[in-house]
Amino acid sequence: MEILLGLIFGAVIGLAVHYALPHRDQRGALLAPLAGAAASGVSWTVLTWAGLGAATPVPWIVAIVAPAVTTLILVPVLTRARERSDAALRGRRAA
Repeated sequence: MEILLGLIFGAVIGLAVHYALPHRDQRGALLAPLAGAAASGVSWTVLTWAGLGAATPVPWIVAIVAPAVTTLILVPVLTRARERSDAALRGRRAA
């Protein structure tokens, strides 16, 4: 049941990253929250399988750090890729 809290933490952190970074109009509103929730869920699951339960602080800290790092790296990369793709498409249409 605690994994649900981890998923919520990840989604909220992803949402905060979405609104904190520029070019929000170049990406979907769910990209960052879903990436954050996925990063948090995967890391929580791996730590649980490794034997670290919710009674230790490690899964909670990782459930906050993993989505922050993931979304802060992933969102700008995908935004730049979208901008390049849109520019190429505009170039093809203009020609």
